[in-house]
Amino acid sequence: MTEDRRSIDEEAGAAQAAASSEDADETAKDVADAFDSRPADRGSDDAPGGGPGADDARADVAQYREHLQRLQAEFENYRKRVLKEQTQAVELAARPVIQRLLEVLDDFDLALMHAQDRPDYDRFLHGVELVYAKLVDTLRAEGLERIEAQGKPFDPELHEALMQSGDGDGDPMVADVLRPGYTLKGRVLRPAGVRVERA
Repeated sequence: MTEDRRSIDEEAGAAQAAASSEDADETAKDVADAFDSRPADRGSDDAPGGGPGADDARADVAQYREHLQRLQAEFENYRKRVLKEQTQAVELAARPVIQRLLEVLDDFDLALMHAQDRPDYDRFLHGVELVYAKLVDTLRAEGLERIEAQGKPFDPELHEALMQSGDGDGDPMVADVLRPGYTLKGRVLRPAGVRVERA
């Protein structure tokens, strides 16, 4: 009984596999027939390189290529113009400062001329002090500030230790300012050169 059942199952499986194979063959045949049944006259329009549709596509491609080339040329001209303007802006950025410093230079010229004509040390010193004050005011108006370092705790961001003295273990302090330091609009332009002392 069991062997008969197994034989029946095997025959059923073989029949099902054959049916599936026949269905696949039939489907493939239907697809092939569908392609073969296309109208013969459609091939000329749809085929690459033939018919009015291909001409329209070529015209569109040529138009898009021309438009793209024009955009590329415009962008290249724009890039060159912006680069030129930026270069000019950088070159002329110092112009207002230089114009204000020219006044200080003129005052120095006058002071030196008067010192040669009338050698009066006190008047010459007073004139130089006035010119120096004008120079400081001009630079301060542009955002230049002197770093106050004398007697302050040593700060490596604001101070540069040119000399060191003392053998103590305390915090380093600025004992002397050997070269003034400056900040420009809040940023360190040049650190102050100092002598550091440990108490």
